[in-house]
Amino acid sequence: MERWVSAEATINPTARLGFGVVVEEDVEIGAGAEIGHHVVIRSGVRIGPGCRIGDQTVLGKRPASAANSAVTQEAPELPPLVLGEGCIVGAGCVLYRGATLGPKVFVGDLVTLREDVTVGDLTILGRGVTVENKVTIGRKVKVETEAYITALSIVGDYCFIAPEVTFTNDNFLGRTEERRKHFGGPTLRRGARIGGNATLLPGVEIGEDALVAAGSVVTRDVPPGVVVAGVPARILRPVPTEQLLEHQVFYDR
Repeated sequence: MERWVSAEATINPTARLGFGVVVEEDVEIGAGAEIGHHVVIRSGVRIGPGCRIGDQTVLGKRPASAANSAVTQEAPELPPLVLGEGCIVGAGCVLYRGATLGPKVFVGDLVTLREDVTVGDLTILGRGVTVENKVTIGRKVKVETEAYITALSIVGDYCFIAPEVTFTNDNFLGRTEERRKHFGGPTLRRGARIGGNATLLPGVEIGEDALVAAGSVVTRDVPPGVVVAGVPARILRPVPTEQLLEHQVFYDR
C-alpha cells in the first residue's frame, strides 16, 4: 500500500507525505510539514507548520494500562497530541496522544513520550530518551541520550540532564498499597544540571542552578546553587559564578 489517508483528515496542500504513511481521521497537518516513510498518525493529532517527522514513527498512540499499574489509567478520551510549529521528531519514535510539544522542540530517534506530558519550546530530547506520563518539561531544556524521566516529575526551564540519568518515583519499590499514596518524581528547578548516570530518588527537589555530579545518588533535597556528589550525594561547594544561569549567553530573561 502506497499510503492511506482518511477523508476526515485535514492536510495542507504544501505538506509532504512519504511512502506507506497512514493518517487516521481527526488529524491536522500544517503547511510545509514533512512526514517520513511508514509513519502512522492516529486520530487526534495536530502537526504544526514546518514540522518534520522521521521514518517509522507513531504519533497519537493511546495508553494501555496493565492490571496492576499504579500510575497509568485507561482514558477513553485524551486531548490531541500537539506538535508546535517547527518541531523535529526523529525516526522510530512513539509519541502518545495527550502530549503537547511547544515550537521548535527537537525529539531524537527512538524517543518515547507518554500522555499528559508538556514540553516547552526549544527543548531537546536526545536519542532513546523515555518520558513517562504526567511530566512537565520546561523550555530550553536538554535531556541527553537514554535518560529516563519517570512519571509525575517536573523539569524546569534551562535544565540539563546528561546521558543515562534515572528519575524514580516509588520509595516502596512496588510493595504495599501504601505506596499509591506517595508517588512522586523529582522536581528540578530552573537551570539545575544532572551529571551522567546519576539517580534521583522519589520526590527530591534539585534547587535552582544546582549541579549533581555524575554517578551520584540523590536521596534528599539539594539547595540552590551548590554542587553535590557521592552516594548518597552531599554538598561539596558552591557552583562557580561563571557557570550560573544568569551569565550564560542563551539565557533570555
